Amino acid sequence: MPPKGKLYLIPALLGPVGPERALPSFNTEIIFRLNEFIVEEERTARRFLRSIGYTRSFDEVTLHLLNEHTKDEDTSAFLQSAKDGHDIGLLSEAGTPCVADPGSAIVRQAHLAGITVVPLVGPNSLLLALMASGMNGQHFTFHGYLPVKTDERARKLKMLEKEAYARHVTNLFIETPYRNMSLLESILQHCMPSTLLCIACDITLETEFIATRTLAEWKKNLPTLRKRPTVFLIAEGY
Repeated sequence: MPPKGKLYLIPALLGPVGPERALPSFNTEIIFRLNEFIVEEERTARRFLRSIGYTRSFDEVTLHLLNEHTKDEDTSAFLQSAKDGHDIGLLSEAGTPCVADPGSAIVRQAHLAGITVVPLVGPNSLLLALMASGMNGQHFTFHGYLPVKTDERARKLKMLEKEAYARHVTNLFIETPYRNMSLLESILQHCMPSTLLCIACDITLETEFIATRTLAEWKKNLPTLRKRPTVFLIAEGY
């Protein structure tokens, strides 16, 4: 029986920027020799691969779709090539695979099948935002998307703020870009003026903006966040 292949976890760029700004050359060396990928969306996967210099014809490349429409019973076939001894890649739509991104179920299956999982280094907006926030990087929690309904969102924000003060924890969350300003307004409305808020948007791009201020300070000068991928972090005030 031939040795099993590896499953490479491949980070993608966070936006339209040259790969040299965010990806090690080791990543491209690995990617260039792969001809099978698990991806969230074919078009963006192909665009990313071409942007880093991938020259294989896509007629010769297998792309397995892994998204909200993928049935659980279909994913078992995604790792067959690795079981047969061939390396494959799990490619994120943006940022790091399996962190606020699909793919963890595939990785679990790989471990169960005895397939070596290799995470590649690349941009992760959550960790980069935390690094640059000045907030507690020893104790933090990522909460994903907050509730959309106004009253539920208000309760969640107050809970996160209370936890930040009680446990000295940094709380991170995100929002769909077109609702960023609505979320920011809710934070300003329902949290205390002394609470710290870090706004980190367009991370690794030329338009990158990262700043930490109290809510009282933010109220004096709000950034424009519409259509800009943003990470929000709240922590206890100084």
